[in-house]
Amino acid sequence: MRNFFTRLGQDILVYFRVLVTIITFPFKLIFNIIAFPFRAIHAFNQFLNTEPEDTKPESFWQHIEALRMHLFRAVLMLALTVIVSFWFAQDVMAFLAEPVGGLQNLQAIQVTEEIGVFMRVSMSVGIALAFPYIAFEVWYFAAPGLKPREKKLGLAGIPVATLLFITGMAFTFYVLLPAALPFLGSFTEISQFWAAKEYFNFVTGLMFWIGLFFEFPLVIFILTSMGLVKPQILADQWRLAVVIIAILAAAITPTVDPINMGLVMLPMILLYFISIGLSYIAEAGRKKNVEVKQNAPEEGAG
Repeated sequence: MRNFFTRLGQDILVYFRVLVTIITFPFKLIFNIIAFPFRAIHAFNQFLNTEPEDTKPESFWQHIEALRMHLFRAVLMLALTVIVSFWFAQDVMAFLAEPVGGLQNLQAIQVTEEIGVFMRVSMSVGIALAFPYIAFEVWYFAAPGLKPREKKLGLAGIPVATLLFITGMAFTFYVLLPAALPFLGSFTEISQFWAAKEYFNFVTGLMFWIGLFFEFPLVIFILTSMGLVKPQILADQWRLAVVIIAILAAAITPTVDPINMGLVMLPMILLYFISIGLSYIAEAGRKKNVEVKQNAPEEGAG
């Protein structure tokens, strides 16, 4: 009899626990949903303010595994943005073809050329849309080894990097192409019947690489803030930098004439000297931050 009542009491207790769990589940779910962003912000803030030495050192294979996950998420986001760009890729193609008078002035020679052009333009649009997230994954991979100030500086640089990339693409389309295409079309008396594949490969490739070159000032600023680049070296080696820029400009410029090559070189040289100024600013900020940290214990002791 005692065992019967004991089992009955246990069953009743289990029943009430299950009943309480069922009744409170919706409230707990709503609470967790509401609390999730606040918990995420708190955890992210802790991550930003964590010193590198506070984290456990990871092995080489752990770094490789982390890199694999970051690359996987970046590729997944790129795939999603490319799929999204399918809906307006034709409008982008029409926009990019305006310098030559529209899509009707281009021709497809190969059977699969139209679908190939469509996919390339979709890929270019997808890269532009996914660029902020890809930059975030790069930062997130490097962040555990950075100091709090460097983490915050790199995070703040992501929207700036996106703006610079878009600015570089816009410069290519609105400044470089209007100067290059007339030269290409009137270099000889040969009639121009441009293939769509060649035209869009040329336009999207040029916009992509010059967009990347526009990231140079930001990269120099961040590297100087981390103590990896010295502004004095950049200033002393400006002649060598101009030569390297000329080589790069010759490699990506669609024509061999000095006018179009100069259109590519001019912003790159300007960006280099802007990078020197930003490097000096970053160096001054880094030295000031180091001095503050060095003086902080002395003030506390006094």
